[in-house]
Amino acid sequence: MELPIETRRSDSPWVDEVWTCTSEQVTEMTAVAGVRWGLVFWEQDGRAYTAVTGPETRTSTAPVPEGATFTGIEFAVGTSLRAVPTSALVDGGVELPGTTRRTFRLDGARWETPGPDDAEALVDRLVRAGVVVRDPLVAEVLRGHSPAVSGRTVERRFRAATGLTRGAVRQIERARAAAGLLAAGAPAAHVVAELDYFDEPHLARALRSYVGRTAGQLREGGGGAIALGLGQRLTS
Repeated sequence: MELPIETRRSDSPWVDEVWTCTSEQVTEMTAVAGVRWGLVFWEQDGRAYTAVTGPETRTSTAPVPEGATFTGIEFAVGTSLRAVPTSALVDGGVELPGTTRRTFRLDGARWETPGPDDAEALVDRLVRAGVVVRDPLVAEVLRGHSPAVSGRTVERRFRAATGLTRGAVRQIERARAAAGLLAAGAPAAHVVAELDYFDEPHLARALRSYVGRTAGQLREGGGGAIALGLGQRLTS
């Protein structure tokens, strides 16, 4: 079975991607580790829901509500919610109470539920209200610049903003890139060289920890439904 996900990159500096999908005949999937937090809006059986999702440090099995229609916003690394530390969202998330089909509640206020085409408009309003914030030092580090503060300060502020260490972000992003290459048909040896893994066993351990698949399963599309990335389809 397939769970098709449509995605688009965002030109907002606060947003990485916006995605939509409708679930049919898929009740669970393998969730791949990821470094971003997000807002997810969905409807099922006439009811509306909103959740804040957090970064994931490992692969896991996640339920998929059947017959649900989703819109999701993946925020840029380094952004965070004023009211909820990103560290509190790691390997989890929280469903927001008080959601209706038109509005949801966040940080003590009610906001209009966005569609996929006006997600950035919602984010702009959240930013102007100070609900979504960003540490400029983290953005500087992600661009490869060396800030004029100690390494300890950088690590502390990076972890406060993202919920993760810089090393964890690098490892997770590399494993996701490796999975994408393998799913596109690249040989494991090519992926090892391209992404600077020590050897194929090193790659295999990373895939097991962060993706939940072997290189062969990724190439062949086996192992059940999996979200390799918002730009790809969930397949089984």
